[in-house]
Amino acid sequence: MLSAVELGLFSTLARGPLSADQLAGQLGVHPRSARDFFDALVSLGMLSRRDGQYANTPETDLFLDEAKPTYLGGVLQLSTERLYGFWGSLTEALRTGKPQNEIKDGSNFFEVAYREPDLMRHFLNGMTGVTMGSALAIAEKIPWAQYRTVIDIGCAQGCLPVQLARRHRHLTGGGFDLPPVGPAFEEYVHSFDLDDRLRFHSGDFFADPLPSADVLVMGHVLHDWDLEEKKLLIGKAYDALSPGGLLVVYDGVIDDDRRENSFGLLMSLNMLIETHGGFDYTGADCRGWLAAAGFRDCYTERLAGPDSMVVGIK
Repeated sequence: MLSAVELGLFSTLARGPLSADQLAGQLGVHPRSARDFFDALVSLGMLSRRDGQYANTPETDLFLDEAKPTYLGGVLQLSTERLYGFWGSLTEALRTGKPQNEIKDGSNFFEVAYREPDLMRHFLNGMTGVTMGSALAIAEKIPWAQYRTVIDIGCAQGCLPVQLARRHRHLTGGGFDLPPVGPAFEEYVHSFDLDDRLRFHSGDFFADPLPSADVLVMGHVLHDWDLEEKKLLIGKAYDALSPGGLLVVYDGVIDDDRRENSFGLLMSLNMLIETHGGFDYTGADCRGWLAAAGFRDCYTERLAGPDSMVVGIK
């Protein structure tokens, strides 16, 4: 799958079915392995084959065609170009407790990523891919008619606020992230013609106050940080919200019995490889942190795939 995305296979087939020879020619795949590669994707349920013609499935056509706004391939490209190699050092990470990526020297991943344009672009595209399913679910599961403004804390390109604004025309707000992210956010928002409703708020969520809104969202953010940093960010969100405001936290939240959400558990190992202190957590863990900060009526709800959200009211 990673190689198929890297080669642009699904985007090529989005233009129409092709024979093995035609597809291999367009992708530049050597004939020795072409049929095995394409048929392996058929066996994995990612392509269909009829009368010798290969085509996308409805799912791969929707989510892996780069020309569509529903494209999720950014996270797969990120996996190919970064994570695939770093996971080869999992054993070392387990023995040392130290990250195995660009920050093995002790630096901060985001400082490194955001000063290298190519790495930042791949990371932000990846975050859009990993966010899309949950963004669409959150657009339906929160009673948005009760709220007017929303800010996504750690927004990356702005996938979540864009999907919320597309679904609920009364919502305004935007995203908060480090200054280098601003141009990517503005470009992404502009591509959906939402400049008049969503804007970028620049800052460092450890050093600066969080912007105020009726709803604050932290998606795929808390798992990057250690326990004290998690609690600090939750406390800052509480301070930024008005009474009755909502905090929505979502990640690959681990089931409370730590037996079922394999993705969440493996993502926590990914945090070992990627960060100095980050880890994923259960819904019960997060509800406890929110309650300790002062939030009430906290609950956990499944979103899309392995993600769940934990919600608390100020």
